[in-house]
Amino acid sequence: MTDFPETQEGRPAMREVALFGCCPRCGKRTLFAGMLKFADKCPGCGLDFSRFNVGDGAAAFVTMGIGGVVVALALWLQLTFEPPWWVHVLLWLPLIVFGVIAALRVTKAWLLGSEFVRRAEEHRHDGSDLS
Repeated sequence: MTDFPETQEGRPAMREVALFGCCPRCGKRTLFAGMLKFADKCPGCGLDFSRFNVGDGAAAFVTMGIGGVVVALALWLQLTFEPPWWVHVLLWLPLIVFGVIAALRVTKAWLLGSEFVRRAEEHRHDGSDLS
């Protein structure tokens, strides 16, 4: 009943899914409809991306990880060179914004690809088995 292919043939590698936003079934770069929003389905093979629930857990880990790296680099810069405050704003604000967005795209694509490979998807409850 499932529409997943039974073989690995034709599937992109997980690194391609994560780095390039490729559909985990056909490999076309159709996973995202916006900067961080998944497309509803793949126009190439028809895979319904809304069946997968990536959630927001990746956002917390990515944000905290990049925040930790930026804080460490900012402390090193301040203690080594003692630049004026505006240098920190010019350096770290763009790095945080672009770093978090890029890392979230990669992480969300990897999670969706992992769910596809493991055949984990959102359970659609139609209410037919309710008493």
